[in-house]
Amino acid sequence: MADPIRADPRRRNLAILTAVALVSVLLAFLALHRQAAEVAPKNAETEFFPGLAARVHDAARIHIVSKKNGAFDVVFKPIKGWVLPQKNDYPASFAEVNKTLVGLAALETIEPKTERPDWLHYIGLDAPSRGGDGIAITVSDDRGRVLAQLVTGKSEEIGDSSGAVGLFVRRPDETQSWLVRAEFEPHSDPADWIDKNVVDIDRARIQATTVNPPEGESYEVRRDRPSDPDFKLAAIPAGRAMANDAAADGVAAAITGFSFDDVRPAKDIDFSNAVRVVTKTFDGLSITVDVVRQGPAYWAQFGAMSLLGNPEIGKQARLINARVSGWAYKLPDYKGAQFTTPLESLLKPRDKAPVDKALPAR
Repeated sequence: MADPIRADPRRRNLAILTAVALVSVLLAFLALHRQAAEVAPKNAETEFFPGLAARVHDAARIHIVSKKNGAFDVVFKPIKGWVLPQKNDYPASFAEVNKTLVGLAALETIEPKTERPDWLHYIGLDAPSRGGDGIAITVSDDRGRVLAQLVTGKSEEIGDSSGAVGLFVRRPDETQSWLVRAEFEPHSDPADWIDKNVVDIDRARIQATTVNPPEGESYEVRRDRPSDPDFKLAAIPAGRAMANDAAADGVAAAITGFSFDDVRPAKDIDFSNAVRVVTKTFDGLSITVDVVRQGPAYWAQFGAMSLLGNPEIGKQARLINARVSGWAYKLPDYKGAQFTTPLESLLKPRDKAPVDKALPAR
């Protein structure tokens, strides 16, 4: 029996064209595959610390070493939470701890870089223990088992749409360096790890502030309503006037935007000669701040109480006292000066008395 395709020239030509088309498609596919392989990254992104994401919650200690700030630890204690032992177990910033641990788990390798020991300093990866610029970070669990360990160096932009940067890193026992995709910035200053959530009072709540220096005149600045834009001196010395309408605003609201640079046990600071600043709010919260200057630094201690019997305000006062009790806070210079503003700086200069000039004798 005759083959119908061979018997029909049209069907035979169609079969030949179909076969040619299939071969062409196959060749095109192979060419595309080869081209994709040529332009694909030679090093696919992988986790720098494989499996760390699943063990982040086992972390109990973060040990950090840098040339500038030396070595310090951030440690998890079951009752206290994350603390800084070198700061007498002052609470650590959970946001900083979380950002660092999650950031380490999310590190992805982009490509290998130099493995020459003499080139590591160009990308900031010399060991800090030898005076290098690298930041050494070690994360371990409560049994001392190391979960992650690396040295971090310089960073560079990688055009990441999410804001991640390229970070140069290496493992401490290796000279092979890597460029990794990082979503966090390593911080080697203990001040960056301190929990700064101490006192947060909105300026709109403030009614009055009294300043009582150990020497010099005490004074009070106040306003009658929260809508009043400026604070005024409750009593202006005879013959004087305020320097300007906003002269008292700085000292009145010194408690707002509170920040500090360091912390110590309050017993280590002598507050016997402190300026006492008492700020009262319209809703009945009173905050007392004792500020003293020791050497070049301002130090402050805090206390809070409820004045009107409002349960919510009483709760707020207790929370503030729980945070600040027993601690002294090193203030930035501008904040220390704000708390200790003398009365004279709120007033216009005194009028100079006229000078009588005797007429020359004739």
